[in-house]
Amino acid sequence: MSRFLRWTALAVAPALLAAGCSGDASDDKSGGLSWGRCEATSDAPAPSSDWQCATLKVPLDWSEPNGDTIGLALIRAKARGDDRAGSLLFNFGGPGASGVSMMPSYAPTVSKLHERYDLVSWDPRGVGASEGVRCRGDKEIQAAESVDVTPDTPAEEKAYFEDAKDFGKGCQKDAGKLMAHVSTADSARDMDRIREALGDDRMHYFGISYGTELGGTYAHLFPKKVGRMTLDAVVDPGADTAGHARNQARGFQRALNGYLESTGQDPAEGTRRIADLLRRLDTRPLPTGTPGRKLTQTLAVTGIILPLYSKDSWPTLTSALDTAERGDGSELLALADRYNERDPSGRYGTTTHAQRVISCLDDRQRPTAAQTKERLPEFEKISPVFGRYLGWDTAGWCHDWPVPGQHDTPEVSAPGAAPVLVVGNTGDPATPYEGARRMADELGKGVGVMLTWRGEGHGAYGSGSDCVDSAVDAYLLDGSVPKDGKVCS
Repeated sequence: MSRFLRWTALAVAPALLAAGCSGDASDDKSGGLSWGRCEATSDAPAPSSDWQCATLKVPLDWSEPNGDTIGLALIRAKARGDDRAGSLLFNFGGPGASGVSMMPSYAPTVSKLHERYDLVSWDPRGVGASEGVRCRGDKEIQAAESVDVTPDTPAEEKAYFEDAKDFGKGCQKDAGKLMAHVSTADSARDMDRIREALGDDRMHYFGISYGTELGGTYAHLFPKKVGRMTLDAVVDPGADTAGHARNQARGFQRALNGYLESTGQDPAEGTRRIADLLRRLDTRPLPTGTPGRKLTQTLAVTGIILPLYSKDSWPTLTSALDTAERGDGSELLALADRYNERDPSGRYGTTTHAQRVISCLDDRQRPTAAQTKERLPEFEKISPVFGRYLGWDTAGWCHDWPVPGQHDTPEVSAPGAAPVLVVGNTGDPATPYEGARRMADELGKGVGVMLTWRGEGHGAYGSGSDCVDSAVDAYLLDGSVPKDGKVCS
């Protein structure tokens, strides 16, 4: 089971680079950080010598700043030009995305920004090299693929909630004391400590997907420290647990409709055909080319979700659906494996583990099975393909979680902060456009500045719009704030 609040590059990157700092930190010492070369791992070579890594110690519990500490893994590449503007900190979403892994591969997308900024990212607490959490082993993860996450019988429902409870226990066993200290607010405070260590007076920041919620939280906690901040693929700060699920059901159904129209199909008829395929899979999983693995309904939904993150991937969805209709689940299984970070040897990534640990600490709502069943007709009406899956997710995601959540919705109001550029894409499936407008409003008058792109896919910057890219670049490089409400077609 995996929520879909993740940025495109996280889902489609062929291999994530896990870089760490070597023992030789003599290359550079500045801002209280000892920067050294980044190490290779068993999975990937080290990034080029342009990249440096470091570890920053921060309090485990920010209410006890002199208590136990944890280490945050950082990566940077210094500005290439002479007219340096400072550091630009990136968060790539999830929650759970490794910034240390993602930053080198994303650098070409922000090459103009790299002329004036040090490109910097980090693994947030509980992620990757920053005390990363692993809640299950690979064999347990694969075994859980047989759990029906849209249960139809009392036995399936029992298995669903037992699996959710077991996952939480695994997280608690691995994370220990950290389990209660990986919230978005904790990471926002870490960000300010990173800013101090980098020697910057203001926080220049680029947040994507969940990174927008993190950016909004930072702006609320440290409004006077906000520098040039851009939020792209924006999470709706006003949505509660059920609200996020409704938003994503609408967003992915919109993307599916757009995909179906692009292939000449009637969206309603195409949706019915896909929903019928999923109903058949509920009782009769399809064979695949992988021994011992079949395409279940859950894996099929995940496989359909992945190509909807980017219009460029729509042809892949056509092929996978056609192959499944012919009785072969191999292509949809391969797409699901890419989303779930499963490699050919059967090893799984841990992004979903961190995602769940962070989001369940943030969110104190715990919808019951009864409440979920009451809402299912509404979810299925919104999306016959995704509604039931996302509806049940509201009950199972944080079921019987070992630690209590902190709030219903995050606080992002930031009176007195510098302008924050909020970029919304009308065709965004994972973080629908309405959330961007809400974020701009909740940041406050004179703070939230709305930029709209009428496009497709998760995120706008670097997605093919010169209008969007130019507006964001002008703001981050020169401080030129676009007119609130600017629209890029």
